[in-house]
Amino acid sequence: MGDTAIQPAGPAVPARLPGGARSVPYRIWADASRSGFMRVGLVLFVVLLAAAVAWPEISGTDPLKSAIRERFLPPILFGDKWSWAHPLGTDQLGRDMLLRSLIGLRYSLLIGVLTVILMFVVGCGLGLLSGFKGGWVDTVIMRLTDAQLSIPMIILAISILGVSRPSVASIILVLGLSGWPLYARVVRSVTLGERKKEFVRGARVLGASDWRIMALLIAPNVLPPVAFVAVLDIARMMIFESVLGFLGLGIQPPTPSFGNIIADGRKYLINAWWIATAPGVFLALTLTSINLMGAALERARNRAYAGES
Repeated sequence: MGDTAIQPAGPAVPARLPGGARSVPYRIWADASRSGFMRVGLVLFVVLLAAAVAWPEISGTDPLKSAIRERFLPPILFGDKWSWAHPLGTDQLGRDMLLRSLIGLRYSLLIGVLTVILMFVVGCGLGLLSGFKGGWVDTVIMRLTDAQLSIPMIILAISILGVSRPSVASIILVLGLSGWPLYARVVRSVTLGERKKEFVRGARVLGASDWRIMALLIAPNVLPPVAFVAVLDIARMMIFESVLGFLGLGIQPPTPSFGNIIADGRKYLINAWWIATAPGVFLALTLTSINLMGAALERARNRAYAGES
């Protein structure tokens, strides 16, 4: 898969791997954990996450408080006015760039993770229902996905957020409801094959309801592989959040986010390049760590199912 979004390509997901459906995520994780890329990505991600959670709390510095006398201080070892108190320098108002970048990372990760959870729950739920029920239910849900896919996510987000004051909740809602169709299509295509399996027929004969069959028999086989690949979508949602912030449609100042910090810093690229560079570096490192982990999990998933095909 060349894109961070889940595409209906790649090895087909079989009914179940030997050892039962419960073994699927464990086997994929065990394989991925042996990858060097997985280890590097996980360590990098944990370090960044720990810094974003802990440093703003223990630094004792207010990220919104201006200090005009300390404005435009360069990062450590750059220029002759740098300070150990501000390792990545300060911005045009004297605010610490390390602290503001880490808080921006907090918001970006929060929005990315919660958006993917929303996309996963809505998309997989509707895809499972569509593939299992068929008939008019399948027709209605698939027409909704077609209509949703016809509108680019960023255009829809700009259109909705442009007429309201953006907030963390509204950004998550808009991005999440824009990205669910890809999950719905993938899960539906696999569920269409799953519902014809012998264990589903046997459950029907024993009197199991459709909801019980979907929740206990089909979902454990279908959802874990999709959940692993969804890790890659966290990086994609972080990029969208940063783009929206850069356009002024994300988290609003003075609350720092990657997008609005970079947007402010572009005015000072010649004389204070670190204002835009600091959040950009943190964003790049975070995306790299997530993509390393996601790629390792995806390869492990493909190997697990290719071995059973």
